[in-house]
Amino acid sequence: MILAIASGKGGTGKTTLAVNLACVFGSGVRLLDCDVEEPNAGLFLGGETEAAEVVTIPVPEVDESLCDGCGECGRICRYGAIVSFGAAPIVFSEMCHGCGGCARVCPRGAIREVGRRIGVIERVRAGAVTLVQGRLDVGGVLVPPLIRAVRAHASGPGPVIIDAPPGTSCPVIAAVRGSDFVLLVTEPTPFGLHDLTLAVETVRALGLPFGLVVNRVGIGDERVHAYAHHENIPILLDIPDDRKIAEAYARGRLIIEACPEYDSLFRSLAAKIRDICGKESAHADV
Repeated sequence: MILAIASGKGGTGKTTLAVNLACVFGSGVRLLDCDVEEPNAGLFLGGETEAAEVVTIPVPEVDESLCDGCGECGRICRYGAIVSFGAAPIVFSEMCHGCGGCARVCPRGAIREVGRRIGVIERVRAGAVTLVQGRLDVGGVLVPPLIRAVRAHASGPGPVIIDAPPGTSCPVIAAVRGSDFVLLVTEPTPFGLHDLTLAVETVRALGLPFGLVVNRVGIGDERVHAYAHHENIPILLDIPDDRKIAEAYARGRLIIEACPEYDSLFRSLAAKIRDICGKESAHADV
């Protein structure tokens, strides 16, 4: 089972939900922190780093002794990462998306690909949870390739929870694509509702089953709940606006440990998700 936790905007409580769910899922669970620009699940889980791997993408390197300056490489590149003005092309590696098109079309075989580092993946053991987090290098801009490298750790037995980046752009698509279920997190405010509608459109376009968690219930109004009812979106959990939860978050503590009265809520949510994914799997096998 692969569960993705996403939201239309930042600050709704994705990571809070992800780390607490991971802890109630029990042994064998993997939590993939795909918010590679600012991974923070480790702040709540702690643990020891077991391994780290550097992630690279292929970028072109030109052999000037073979190049005749034909310019085919520049014409195929849609990102302006390689440019030729009748001489050996200039490569702007930071703009390269690693598609390999320039090397493929070069008629003289003057272009080969070399790896350029974009970030690192760390595997952390935190009790019963295995945390895999990507960390984009400072100044890096190519987020989706690093997210896909983190997502590669989703294969294998046991449940997988994905903490997706906020928003609805390419990094989110890279994180949630192929998930068995998406849990959207929102808050009952006008901003929360606006960005929730964008997130709903996104997961529906991807054809993914999804449900909703409403965080900080009590700070706004009922429009999020009304929208969910109108759109037939199941609300799987309401988390109240509780000062004790905010204090636990500020101290980097898990809700289920700092506020034991909420442990049953998260366990109930985990059971609902298992049940939904089980039914989806059975339906797919028919």
